[in-house]
Order: sequence, then C-alpha cells, then structure tokens
Amino acid sequence: MTLSQILTPSIEKAVQTLFDVTIDKVEFQTTRKEFEGDITMVIFPLLKVIKSNPVELGNKIGNYLVENVAEVSRFNVVSGFLNIVISDAYYLNFFNEIRNNAKFGFVAPNPEDKAIMVEYSSPNTNKPLHLGHVRNNLLGYSVAEIIKASGKKVYKTQIINDRGIHICKSMLAWQKFGNGETPESTGLKGDKLVGNYYVAFDKAYKEEINGLIAQGKTEEEAKKQAPIILEAQQMLLDWEKGNAEVIALWKMMNQWVYDGFATTYKNLGVDFDSYFYESNTYLLGKDVVQIGLEKGIFEKDPDGSVWIDLTDEGLDRKIVLRSDGTAVYMTQDIGTAIQRVKDFPDVGGMVYTVGNEQDYHFKVLFLILKKLGFDWSKNLYHLSYGMVDLPSGKMKSREGTVVDADDLMQEMTDTAQKIAEDLGKLDGYSEDEKSKLYKTIGLGALKYYILKVDPKKRILFDPAESVDFAGNTGSFIQYTYARIQSIIRKADFDFVANAGIVELHEKEKELVKQLELFPEVIQNAALNHSPALIANYTYDLVREYNSFYQAVSILGETDLNKKIFRVQLSKKVADTIALAFQLLGIDVPERM
Repeated sequence: MTLSQILTPSIEKAVQTLFDVTIDKVEFQTTRKEFEGDITMVIFPLLKVIKSNPVELGNKIGNYLVENVAEVSRFNVVSGFLNIVISDAYYLNFFNEIRNNAKFGFVAPNPEDKAIMVEYSSPNTNKPLHLGHVRNNLLGYSVAEIIKASGKKVYKTQIINDRGIHICKSMLAWQKFGNGETPESTGLKGDKLVGNYYVAFDKAYKEEINGLIAQGKTEEEAKKQAPIILEAQQMLLDWEKGNAEVIALWKMMNQWVYDGFATTYKNLGVDFDSYFYESNTYLLGKDVVQIGLEKGIFEKDPDGSVWIDLTDEGLDRKIVLRSDGTAVYMTQDIGTAIQRVKDFPDVGGMVYTVGNEQDYHFKVLFLILKKLGFDWSKNLYHLSYGMVDLPSGKMKSREGTVVDADDLMQEMTDTAQKIAEDLGKLDGYSEDEKSKLYKTIGLGALKYYILKVDPKKRILFDPAESVDFAGNTGSFIQYTYARIQSIIRKADFDFVANAGIVELHEKEKELVKQLELFPEVIQNAALNHSPALIANYTYDLVREYNSFYQAVSILGETDLNKKIFRVQLSKKVADTIALAFQLLGIDVPERM
C-alpha cells in the first residue's frame, strides 16, 4: 500500500471524529523540499465543509494522526498544508518487504482480464528500416513491456505492408536493372538490396518524367504517362489477379527483406509474438466494406468508389475502396483489426505505434470500427509520436534524408567505443568483453535518449551527446549500476539477513522513498503509454543514489548493521535500475 492509501482512512476518521463531517476524498501532494515531511495533505478543500482556519484545522488533524497512526511520527502545518513526517520504522518495514522481491513493482496478469495487442514497426517491404522506425520500435516494444508489467496480458505484433505500388516499384526495377543479383551474390542484406532498387526506380522514373516534359507534356501529365509507372501499375493489377510470375517474384524479394529485417530487430533487441500481412488482411477489409455497404454505413459513388461520410462527426468523407475495386490503406487497417481479434479472441484493446502524421487516419479508423459495431473499438489507442531529427553531417544517410537503422546502431557502438577508450577504464577486459560493452553502452545511449522524451515531442538526436557519462543519459545510469555491482563484489561479509537498525540517515530515507514510487510509476507509464516516465524516474533514482553515495560511507562504515543495510539498499537500487531498464529494452553492464 502507498502512503496515501494508508493515511486516507485515518484522515477520514479524524475528520469524522473531530468535526462530525464525512469526506469522500483526501488530497495529497509531495512535500516541498524546504519543509520537513514525507507527504503533504492539502487542507483547503476541507474549509468548504468545516468552519475553521486552515492552520488550526491542520494542527487538529496532525495531532490526531500522531496519537492514532503508528506510521506518523510528527507533523508541521504551513498555511493550508499539513506536512506529515513518517516514522523510520515504516520505511524499514517497507524496505524489508521488498528487499528480496525480484519483480518489485511488477504486477502478475489477471487471467480474467482482456489482453492488449501492441502494434509497432510495421514497415514497407521496399526499403531498410530507418531512424523513424528505430523510434517506432523502441516506443512500441517498451510500451508493450510496461503494460505487461502493469498487470496485463500483452501481444506484440506488426502489420507488414507487403503489397501496393511501392512494392511493385522495387520488383519492376529489379527485373529491369538487376541482372539476377541476390543478397548472396552481392553480400548485401536483403532489405538493403531491395531498397537500392526502390531508389533505382525513382531515378529512372524522374528521367522519364523529364524526357516527357521536354516533349511538351506538363509535369502532371508526365508523372501519369511515364512508361515505368504505367508498368508498375500494371504489375500491381497482375499481382491482385494472382499472376503466377509476379507472385513468385514478390515472394522471393519479400523474403530477402524479411531476412534483413530479422537481423535488424535482433540487433535492436525487439521481438514480436505475431505478424500480420497486408496481402492477407486487405481481402478481409474488402469483404467488411461490402457488409458495411449493405448496412448503410458506407456509400457508393457513381464511379463505383466506396466512401464513409463522417462530416457529422466533425471529420470528412473518407474513401475505403477505389472505383476499380482496389483497396486503400484504410481497407487494410479495417481488415487487420478484425483479423487480430479473430486470431486472438482474448484481445480487448489495441495500441497502434504510428507517427503523428497519421493522427487523422486513426481517428477515422477507430470511428469506422465503432460504427461497424465492434465492442473492442472503444479500447483502441494511437500511440502518436514525433519525428527524430539529426544534426546535419553527424550520420551516414542515403540521399541526404534517410538514416539507415543498421548504420545508426553501428555508429552508436563506435561512438561508445571512442568515448570508453578515451576514458581509459577498460584494463583487464578481453576484446570480446570490450565489444559487448561498447554495444551495451551504445545501444543503451540510443534507446534512453529516445525514450526519455515524451512520445508526442519531436527529438533532435545527437549521438555523441547521448553517450555521456554525466547527466540524464543511459550511460550515466549504466555507470551507476556498474558502480553498485563493484560495491557488492567487494562486500566480503554476509549481508543477506535483516539489518538490525532502527534509525535511518536522511539520505537512506530519501532513497527508500524513491524506491517506493516505482510501482506507481509503472502504472502511470502504462496508463499514459509513456516510457519517458520510467526513464526519468530511473534518472531520479540514480541521482538520489549518488547523493547517498557521496553523503555516507558504505563499505567503510564501522557499524556492521549500518554497513549491511547500506549494501542491501545499494543492491535494491541496482535491481530496480535493471528492472526499469528492462522495461525500456536496455541492458545493464556488470562492469564499466
């Protein structure tokens, strides 16, 4: 139980006993640093029902709590605020309760609760994963882990956009310019090879457009009449008709991409429980559109296209099927959502991790699913996030715009290596140990830098700044974790039994108070779909620990009981750092 949960019934009883008034809510806040206290009750709301001045009211309630509540040792009143000081015994009891709980803060799922499906990554199969996908994957994976830790069953999934004109562009360019080359023959990852042909298509398309413009066509006419785009459009129609040759090429090139993606996901440290493919779900979406037409939810225009009119909902008309019968993204997303619940009947809600440029799309999608009558549609959430920018010239990029995910991860590892070597703290490490450490620090820096920012905000990502051993960085937190492991290794005495202490140093108490917040932070992070709450809590915990580390002696303490407690407290902080970083998908090093 939290302090507020412990104190609320006692305060309600105090008000009833002292003033014969029943209250249904007690308002608490964190005690301000300049005043003594562990939790503060706000008195002002009571003045509406009790005729008194706030100081007198606060003193009466404070005295009642000291006399009747074991956890309360003393209090002070400042204006309309009752600052309550909690006894050391409460914090020691709390610490001993959590000390050996390896999953402190985590809640086991209730089998009766509905599951949540979290979608992230969801790439196109025509190019490698890039920096935008990195933020997407890190956010989606972390939110899934946080929701799981909060007590829900979670499925991680993605929808692979494996059909459409963009896929046909890469296929057609490979047919025209590829000379039969493969990932094996070139030594390139499959996603990179296919991505090169997407770029090749674009180059050829632009050349044809310029040629047609030179012949007197307008730019708009040239874009529509360029032979290579007409071929790509025909390939898409052939694919939808099931042309065997086109399907075989599509399967081969998509598999190259899937193999490449798998390597990137493994290196990034994310995983999935299921995969859905647009090439399957768009068909279900088309069927549902027909059902919606019969129910009057959708309407058909004279050209044969199908729309939904959402103007009464403050939106506009949205197309769900083109006049030639081909699907649009909305069609596929309708089908995917329905298919997911068919495949996983215990799913009662979904989280879509997609950039904020799609905000409108998801408003429309959720409304359509609601109008179609699916009860789970009320539990759909768009985890909308901002773009990631880089300082110019910092990273390798293709055509000056797209930063490749694999290149970014390698750059982060290289940056960590350079900084670690400059610091010169790796004596005694084998080359293999160094290599693993560089990756742990580099990827930890990347993940933390991205996840510590509220998802809705745009990020300017500076690789060198992120790998800093001071300040609010993953590296600083990892370093503190490694420092604690060093203390534990040097503790040449038995620190397993309860320490026989009855009083806490101020810094010890502050540290235990910070630990106490962890379960609530997990619940808030799950509720708000925000890994930033976990990241910044961890930084605050580490800052509190370093303040404790500077203020008291740990291994040099002469009182054995105090020494035992301080090592136990250090270990619990390290364990909590590891759990918090686990939720962010970040590893912690034993040595640094």
